[in-house]
Amino acid sequence: MLKIFKYKELLIELVKREIKARYKQSILGYAWVLLVPLLNLTVMSIVFSYFIRIPTGDTPYVIFLFTGLVPWMFTANAIAFATSSLVDNSSLITKIKLPTEIFPLASILSKMVDFLLTLIIFFLFIFIYRIPLQLTILFLPLVFLIQFILVVGISLVLSAINVYYRDVQNMIGVFITLWMYLTPVIYPQELIPQTFIPIFNLNPMMPIINAYRNIILYGVTPSWQSFIYSVVLSIIIFILGYSFFKRRSRYFADVI
Repeated sequence: MLKIFKYKELLIELVKREIKARYKQSILGYAWVLLVPLLNLTVMSIVFSYFIRIPTGDTPYVIFLFTGLVPWMFTANAIAFATSSLVDNSSLITKIKLPTEIFPLASILSKMVDFLLTLIIFFLFIFIYRIPLQLTILFLPLVFLIQFILVVGISLVLSAINVYYRDVQNMIGVFITLWMYLTPVIYPQELIPQTFIPIFNLNPMMPIINAYRNIILYGVTPSWQSFIYSVVLSIIIFILGYSFFKRRSRYFADVI
């Protein structure tokens, strides 16, 4: 993975290309980065505030939802785009010798730009609803770093498998939707029945989403016992994912 630093200029160009290509010939252009989460937020807030009421205590549901939705959209979009990144860049892979992990990483970084822009809108909502920010906000880079490591690990595995079995990119939407409902994005963890808690605790995104809410909304540090589980599992997934990717990458040019 360190070899990618030798190709940092190419990585930057790939990220720029992904961003430009995604909104090429679009009237609203990059405004969609902000409009999509806002539209999702609006629809979900109406549904779960007025039709299916979800208790969130003193925290307005729109803020509770946005705090989970913003990081979740980064995870979902980054994995979805990274999964198809090798196939989308097949012409380069077959003609140029370079570390192929640069392609899923470029897709993830382009979505990280989206995430950072969406954070601006999120903190504007925080200001509008007068949610006081505590010093625990300083843990934000740490929480995102663990999330980023997890996303990269999963993306490397899925993008490598997708080279051999294109069904993966067709199924990824179903997988991500199911994963979202197994993660407390639209509901608080307290609503999970005790019987299912052991199953939900296996999900590394659950402590990450809870950590975002703890440090931003509640002014408390992440629940370290569960968060450390996410840290360890994310690192393991990254190591195994990178190892799997490198073993398969030698055959990409022949198969793709």
